[in-house]
Amino acid sequence: MPSIHRESHRADRIGWLRAAVLGANDGTISVASLVIGVAAAGVPQGSILLTGVAGLVAGAMSMAAGEYVSVQSQADTEAADIEREKRELETDPEHELEELTSIYVSRGLDEPMARLVAVSLMSKDALAAHVRDELGITETLRARPIQAALASAISFIAGAIIPIATVLLAPSARIVEVSSATALVTLVILGGTAAYAGGASIVKGAIRVAFWGLLAMGLTAGIGRLFGTVV
Repeated sequence: MPSIHRESHRADRIGWLRAAVLGANDGTISVASLVIGVAAAGVPQGSILLTGVAGLVAGAMSMAAGEYVSVQSQADTEAADIEREKRELETDPEHELEELTSIYVSRGLDEPMARLVAVSLMSKDALAAHVRDELGITETLRARPIQAALASAISFIAGAIIPIATVLLAPSARIVEVSSATALVTLVILGGTAAYAGGASIVKGAIRVAFWGLLAMGLTAGIGRLFGTVV
């Protein structure tokens, strides 16, 4: 009996990977920026830690809620499209057959072969054929709001823990410098890892994430020093 060849594609993990990387990046950048901005203002270490923890909780909930609402909207749209397709198959199956045939013709099949394929697929599972080939909805890329929300929240917390740990371990006089360096290293690793998992350039991915992280931390540090001087 011939063995079954199973292929692994990066698209299989793109949904949860996007949410996880976004959450971890946001957790590191936002909480590190908060910590650095407050530390630059010269406040006590306990207040800096409290700011970081508050940023972690608020950010994780915001990421989860935002991702859930966004992906749920996509899921609602998919469900509405599938329901409409189901009604059209019940009321006008001949038109739906012609529609599916034209899709296969546009993909390179000649008219007789395209119609033969369309008839064969619709005889087995007409709705699945139209959902996949007309609507472009597949099981791999289908919207999963709860999965996306959990991935965003958990990854945000994972990213935010690093600058908080830095506040706990770094000397109080060096929190800005140590937090900046630690966050930068973390962002480089995250950017490179995400690029590698997605098949993109590791260097470009790392530089892209590090640049925006440095910009955010630099701006908040400047604002912190400005307000600290004024106060």
